[in-house]
Amino acid sequence: MSDTAPTEELVITRVFDAPRELVYRAFTEPDQLAAWFGPIGWSVPRDSVSIDVRVGGHQKFTMVNDANPDMNSPVTATFTEVVPNELLAGGEDVEHIPGLGGAKSFSLRLEFHDEGGKTRLVLRQGPYTAEMESQARVGWTESFTKLDTLLAA
Repeated sequence: MSDTAPTEELVITRVFDAPRELVYRAFTEPDQLAAWFGPIGWSVPRDSVSIDVRVGGHQKFTMVNDANPDMNSPVTATFTEVVPNELLAGGEDVEHIPGLGGAKSFSLRLEFHDEGGKTRLVLRQGPYTAEMESQARVGWTESFTKLDTLLAA
Protein backbone atom coordinates (compact mmCIF):
# COMPACT_ATOMS: atom_id res chain seq x y z
CA MET A 1 0.00 0.00 0.00
CA SER A 2 1.41 3.39 -0.95
CA ASP A 3 1.37 6.47 1.22
CA THR A 4 -0.93 9.06 -0.34
CA ALA A 5 -0.43 11.76 2.28
CA PRO A 6 0.26 15.08 0.56
CA THR A 7 3.94 15.80 1.09
CA GLU A 8 5.13 17.08 -2.29
CA GLU A 9 5.78 20.73 -3.06
CA LEU A 10 5.33 21.81 -6.66
CA VAL A 11 8.12 24.14 -7.76
CA ILE A 12 8.10 25.67 -11.23
CA THR A 13 10.58 28.25 -12.51
CA ARG A 14 9.67 29.94 -15.77
CA VAL A 15 11.12 32.93 -17.62
CA PHE A 16 8.60 35.16 -19.37
CA ASP A 17 9.67 37.54 -22.13
CA ALA A 18 8.07 40.55 -20.44
CA PRO A 19 8.93 42.97 -17.62
CA ARG A 20 7.98 41.74 -14.18
CA GLU A 21 5.41 44.54 -13.74
CA LEU A 22 3.44 43.04 -16.65
CA VAL A 23 3.72 39.49 -15.35
CA TYR A 24 2.70 40.62 -11.85
CA ARG A 25 -0.35 42.42 -13.32
CA ALA A 26 -1.35 39.20 -15.09
CA PHE A 27 -1.90 37.70 -11.62
CA THR A 28 -3.39 40.76 -9.92
CA GLU A 29 -5.72 42.44 -12.45
CA PRO A 30 -9.06 40.69 -13.06
CA ASP A 31 -9.15 41.30 -16.84
CA GLN A 32 -5.63 39.93 -17.19
CA LEU A 33 -6.20 36.83 -15.03
CA ALA A 34 -9.40 35.97 -16.89
CA ALA A 35 -7.54 36.20 -20.21
CA TRP A 36 -5.02 33.43 -19.49
CA PHE A 37 -5.64 31.38 -16.35
CA GLY A 38 -6.56 27.71 -16.56
CA PRO A 39 -5.21 24.67 -18.35
CA ILE A 40 -6.10 24.03 -21.98
CA GLY A 41 -9.83 23.34 -22.23
CA TRP A 42 -10.65 25.55 -19.24
CA SER A 43 -11.30 29.26 -18.96
CA VAL A 44 -12.07 31.84 -16.29
CA PRO A 45 -15.15 34.00 -16.92
CA ARG A 46 -14.30 37.63 -16.18
CA ASP A 47 -17.43 38.06 -14.05
CA SER A 48 -16.18 35.33 -11.69
CA VAL A 49 -12.94 37.20 -10.84
CA SER A 50 -12.50 39.34 -7.72
CA ILE A 51 -9.03 40.46 -6.60
CA ASP A 52 -8.01 42.59 -3.60
CA VAL A 53 -4.21 42.73 -3.62
CA ARG A 54 -3.13 43.42 -0.03
CA VAL A 55 -2.22 41.38 3.03
CA GLY A 56 -5.54 39.90 4.13
CA GLY A 57 -6.98 40.51 0.66
CA HIS A 58 -8.17 37.84 -1.74
CA GLN A 59 -8.16 36.40 -5.22
CA LYS A 60 -11.39 34.60 -6.17
CA PHE A 61 -12.38 33.10 -9.51
CA THR A 62 -13.96 30.05 -11.09
CA MET A 63 -12.37 27.88 -13.74
CA VAL A 64 -14.98 26.53 -16.17
CA ASN A 65 -14.61 23.59 -18.55
CA ASP A 66 -15.01 24.86 -22.11
CA ALA A 67 -16.73 21.69 -23.37
CA ASN A 68 -19.03 21.28 -20.35
CA PRO A 69 -19.71 24.54 -18.48
CA ASP A 70 -21.41 22.53 -15.71
CA MET A 71 -17.90 21.36 -14.77
CA ASN A 72 -16.30 24.16 -12.79
CA SER A 73 -13.73 24.70 -10.09
CA PRO A 74 -14.01 27.66 -7.71
CA VAL A 75 -10.71 29.02 -6.31
CA THR A 76 -10.42 31.27 -3.27
CA ALA A 77 -7.01 32.56 -2.15
CA THR A 78 -6.09 34.81 0.76
CA PHE A 79 -2.91 36.89 0.57
CA THR A 80 -0.56 36.67 3.58
CA GLU A 81 2.38 38.42 1.88
CA VAL A 82 2.29 41.07 -0.86
CA VAL A 83 5.27 42.98 -2.24
CA PRO A 84 4.17 44.75 -5.43
CA ASN A 85 5.93 43.38 -8.53
CA GLU A 86 7.99 40.99 -6.36
CA LEU A 87 5.90 38.59 -4.26
CA LEU A 88 2.42 37.15 -3.80
CA ALA A 89 1.95 34.47 -1.14
CA GLY A 90 -0.89 32.95 0.78
CA GLY A 91 -3.34 30.12 1.16
CA GLU A 92 -5.61 28.76 -1.53
CA ASP A 93 -8.82 26.73 -1.31
CA VAL A 94 -9.81 24.88 -4.49
CA GLU A 95 -12.87 22.75 -5.26
CA HIS A 96 -13.74 20.16 -7.90
CA ILE A 97 -10.45 19.90 -9.78
CA PRO A 98 -10.61 16.77 -11.95
CA GLY A 99 -8.40 14.05 -10.52
CA LEU A 100 -7.91 15.85 -7.21
CA GLY A 101 -11.21 14.98 -5.55
CA GLY A 102 -13.15 17.40 -3.34
CA ALA A 103 -12.01 20.62 -1.71
CA LYS A 104 -8.28 21.04 -1.13
CA SER A 105 -6.18 23.68 0.61
CA PHE A 106 -2.70 24.63 -0.57
CA SER A 107 -0.08 27.24 0.05
CA LEU A 108 0.97 29.29 -2.95
CA ARG A 109 4.04 31.50 -3.31
CA LEU A 110 4.83 33.47 -6.48
CA GLU A 111 8.18 35.26 -6.70
CA PHE A 112 8.76 37.72 -9.57
CA HIS A 113 12.46 38.31 -10.38
CA ASP A 114 13.78 40.86 -12.87
CA GLU A 115 15.97 39.20 -15.51
CA GLY A 116 17.07 42.21 -17.58
CA GLY A 117 13.66 43.08 -18.97
CA LYS A 118 12.36 39.54 -18.71
CA THR A 119 10.76 37.97 -15.63
CA ARG A 120 11.79 34.81 -13.84
CA LEU A 121 8.75 33.53 -11.99
CA VAL A 122 9.25 30.99 -9.20
CA LEU A 123 6.03 29.25 -8.18
CA ARG A 124 5.77 27.07 -5.07
CA GLN A 125 2.51 25.30 -4.26
CA GLY A 126 1.44 22.39 -2.10
CA PRO A 127 1.36 20.09 -0.34
CA TYR A 128 0.37 17.54 -2.96
CA THR A 129 0.53 13.80 -3.35
CA ALA A 130 2.99 12.82 -6.10
CA GLU A 131 0.08 12.23 -8.53
CA MET A 132 -1.55 15.57 -7.69
CA GLU A 133 1.79 17.36 -8.10
CA SER A 134 2.15 15.95 -11.60
CA GLN A 135 -1.38 17.05 -12.58
CA ALA A 136 -0.87 20.53 -11.09
CA ARG A 137 2.42 20.87 -13.00
CA VAL A 138 0.63 20.13 -16.29
CA GLY A 139 -2.13 22.62 -15.43
CA TRP A 140 0.31 25.42 -14.59
CA THR A 141 2.46 24.68 -17.65
CA GLU A 142 -0.56 24.90 -19.95
CA SER A 143 -1.72 28.09 -18.20
CA PHE A 144 1.73 29.63 -18.58
CA THR A 145 1.68 28.86 -22.31
CA LYS A 146 -1.54 30.88 -22.50
CA LEU A 147 0.13 33.63 -20.43
CA ASP A 148 3.06 33.73 -22.89
CA THR A 149 0.55 34.46 -25.67
CA LEU A 150 -1.12 37.23 -23.66
CA LEU A 151 2.20 38.88 -22.77
CA ALA A 152 3.34 38.80 -26.42
CA ALA A 153 0.20 40.69 -27.54
